[in-house]
Amino acid sequence: MTVNVLLDCKNIWKLYGAKANSILDTHVNPDINTLKAEGIIGAVRAVNVQIMQGEIFVIMGLSGSGKSTLVRCLSRLVEPTTGSIKFDGVDLLKATDSELIEIRRKKMGMVFQQFALLPHLTTIENVAFPLDVQGVKKDVREARALDVIELVGLKGRENYYPRQLSGGQQQRVGIARSLVVEPDLWFLDEPFSALDPLIRREMQDEFIRLQNLLKKTIVFITHDFDEAIRLADRIAVMKDGEIEQIADPEQLVLNPATDYVAEFTRHVSRAKVIKAATIMSPIKKDHFGGEVAHDATIEEIADQVEGSKLPHKVMRDGQVIGQIDSSAVVNILVGRD
Repeated sequence: MTVNVLLDCKNIWKLYGAKANSILDTHVNPDINTLKAEGIIGAVRAVNVQIMQGEIFVIMGLSGSGKSTLVRCLSRLVEPTTGSIKFDGVDLLKATDSELIEIRRKKMGMVFQQFALLPHLTTIENVAFPLDVQGVKKDVREARALDVIELVGLKGRENYYPRQLSGGQQQRVGIARSLVVEPDLWFLDEPFSALDPLIRREMQDEFIRLQNLLKKTIVFITHDFDEAIRLADRIAVMKDGEIEQIADPEQLVLNPATDYVAEFTRHVSRAKVIKAATIMSPIKKDHFGGEVAHDATIEEIADQVEGSKLPHKVMRDGQVIGQIDSSAVVNILVGRD
């Protein structure tokens, strides 16, 4: 199956300072120390990334790593100092203001940590607001808003004002509002970080459910690795404005590209990211205690496999590709290679 590149970004820089617009003319790929010596802040430096259609691409890093600035560059809410950004074949850096407005209104959805709901509007009015801006007729926009409100689990609260909703419910309104335009690309900047742990977990579950239904292309920012590995198809780890590594969660933990990534992932439970196919062995027996999916994590299958005296078949597309036994699972659980 061919996977299309929806967002193609090359050599993106965002620099702040008096010499920000000229230093790249005199220095090729200046490092962080060179920038500091010139009084320049390198918020985003030499970023190259391709985001595939239908994937959840997580950008993570500590505070000040550049992840939020990068996402704002990708949507051109912040103007990059230099680089190339193509969205579905359209060069965003050459788009006019009116073209950008149309793209953001109809093809991009955005959800930020601050809910930014309009306090004088009800749930349905807040959700329908982007369609109102587009000039969509009231009956059409309200019908679409009701569909999305039901999708995010807020049916029955259509006429509530934001002050009458919990934090998690307000965030659902924000998510519904960003989805009502049926965006091709969905940006979420730490959307759950302001929520308490229980509601945050519920919102992650809701997010996974929505993605299974909608198959959106999503760029998701977080500083929480547990959240990242729950949600991501691929993860980009940022430090000092640069991307240190892009990989799926399992590869980040097993094969960190830099010392920083190794330290960043050091305390992540291997059982949460290692897949059955990674530690399976060739078929050796005729009798099995059951079967597991090749892409199931060890955490997901631990109780099933560990509690059986027989190995389990590892399945992919209806075919047996190997077997996994309790000793292999226990080794991962206790941290033995």
